[in-house]
Amino acid sequence: MSEHDSEIRAIANDVVALARAGDFDAIGAKYWDDDVVSIESGDGPMAVTDGIEAVRGKSEWWNGAHDIHGVTVEGPWLNGDQFSVRFTMDVTVKASGERIQMDEIALYTVDDGKIIEERFFY
Repeated sequence: MSEHDSEIRAIANDVVALARAGDFDAIGAKYWDDDVVSIESGDGPMAVTDGIEAVRGKSEWWNGAHDIHGVTVEGPWLNGDQFSVRFTMDVTVKASGERIQMDEIALYTVDDGKIIEERFFY
């Protein structure tokens, strides 16, 4: 295993550990690049979010709009400078009161020790 592969594996394992601990904010604080891009699979105003401040804002909005009852984290799976993680979440949408089960794959791209892109599939 190359030094680069070891670095990606260490970051991926840490992201998974932080997610399992429920510390999603720490993932961004520790690993998002200043120019990070976050891409959702749907349309809408947050389909593509550019830059660390905008991605933080999106994360704050999401956390404020949902009550999280449980999260399961699987992975990571690695391929070069990318890794994926599966998240299953039990959440209630605060605005509607609807309780939903979410199942998504997050694909992270890493460059120079930072996440430069996160892409969500669901």
